[in-house]
Amino acid sequence: MQPAPDPIPSGQGLHLRRLHDLTEFEVADDNPDVRGWAVRGADGRRFGQVFELIVDVDALKVRYLDIELDEALGLSERDRHILLPIGVAALDEDADNVFVPSLTYESVTHYPPYAEIQISREYEQAMLRALNLPLPAAEPDFYNQPGYDGSTFYQRRRLH
Repeated sequence: MQPAPDPIPSGQGLHLRRLHDLTEFEVADDNPDVRGWAVRGADGRRFGQVFELIVDVDALKVRYLDIELDEALGLSERDRHILLPIGVAALDEDADNVFVPSLTYESVTHYPPYAEIQISREYEQAMLRALNLPLPAAEPDFYNQPGYDGSTFYQRRRLH
């Protein structure tokens, strides 16, 4: 009898954790902690604030911004959180704002809500579709695309 092959990663989010829950992790010294910052869409209107950072503990990288949407959008409390891949957002150069050019105040209400449960691969794919981003062809390369490139997110902040 041969040993069973290693299981294929399920993509059920076990490697993704809230930064708040990871006491041994913190935001790198040269990067701002964006929790609490306003989030604005392509129309310049604020639609929420960064509530939490979702970290890939295997890669030691922030993969998602957990955005708490403003009450003024009229969504139920259950639907007021969304996740955004870090690479689809940019830091505002002049103020503590996060800019998301692929969403607007109106379109964000149609974005898949995040219920703070394990992040499934199906949810990740739904986010990518909502942002009109390509779905990766191979599982090992899922996060190897511009939508998950955190370096572009952090390098857009102008140093004073």
